Amino acid sequence: MAGIVPSRRVRGTPFLALVEAAGAKAFTVYNRMLLASYYESYEADYKHLKEHVQIWDVAVQRQISIKGPDALRLMRQISPRDMDRMAEDQCYYMPVCDHNGGMLNDPVAIKIAEDHYWLSIADGDLLQWVLGLAVGQGFDVEIDEPDVSPLAVQGPKADELMARVFGDIVRDIKFFRYKQLPFMDTKFVIARSGWSKQGGFEIYVEGGHYGLPLGNILLERGRDLNVRIGCPNLIERIEGGLLSYGSDIRRDNSPVEAGLSRFCNSPAEYIGKKEIERQKLNGPNRQIRPLEIDGADDLPHNESGWDLTAGSRKVGLIASSAWSPDFETNVAIGMVDKSHWHPGTRLEVHNKHGICGATVRESFWI
Repeated sequence: MAGIVPSRRVRGTPFLALVEAAGAKAFTVYNRMLLASYYESYEADYKHLKEHVQIWDVAVQRQISIKGPDALRLMRQISPRDMDRMAEDQCYYMPVCDHNGGMLNDPVAIKIAEDHYWLSIADGDLLQWVLGLAVGQGFDVEIDEPDVSPLAVQGPKADELMARVFGDIVRDIKFFRYKQLPFMDTKFVIARSGWSKQGGFEIYVEGGHYGLPLGNILLERGRDLNVRIGCPNLIERIEGGLLSYGSDIRRDNSPVEAGLSRFCNSPAEYIGKKEIERQKLNGPNRQIRPLEIDGADDLPHNESGWDLTAGSRKVGLIASSAWSPDFETNVAIGMVDKSHWHPGTRLEVHNKHGICGATVRESFWI
């Protein structure tokens, strides 16, 4: 079976040895790094995530460090989110947009200090965008990619496992807040966050040489919790409406179309403001919606997106879909035209197996 060979261009991660030992079945390339797609199977991994605790190598969420006197000035410019409201220990989900309001990325920002931020990015070359803006305008900031690799601990037993390694203080961390807690001879930023709806943490491992010691301690202390190495799960994240940049949303979508208007609240003159404010006022012409696809565990692989139609008219696209064992239906995320996004609307889905029906839902499943 063909595989992906790590190199300086397609890098491994500080946790790759743990991932390989756990028997990852497939990888994708994300920010020029290897990201496991599943282990036993999507459904087996999904069941374990919902019942126990998993350790995820998400080092592919590379960090962009923005540091210096003009750091906040640059942060105000690149995102429609109001950065002035951000507390010292806070993490912000923040869309980053181009001049037309199209999304370039949807990172999580971490405020390290008044003049220092990390952007934990989705797949994309955001560093070049931020660096170009800073250099082109002569901002007094340093922009680089630090040696910081996130490791996620997700699942209903995540609090117990993290407390065994970092102490009960982790239980006091609020959602999208962080604490800097000691490990060996250093400290890590530890945030209550992660790309699942099962609860958990992301550990920002600063210094790649700490990756294996940390992973091994988590595995050792979580044996009786049935801990496993895992990865973000396709089924669970669709059920929860967690969007994948580059798949569900791209540059030709605005944050308003992605259902992220609540994160577009900045009074500053940020890039793309004119179009985003117009869409907030008048409403978008299309928007993300959850859909149920007819059938039972019979969907083909969705590698390029499936057209949604009403009769002969194309009215949207489904980019993410899967069978949900818990809800016993085919779950999906689609970008749907305003004329057909109302709950209960019946549409047709075109995939390589043919045409099947789908229904727009009121809300996501979890």
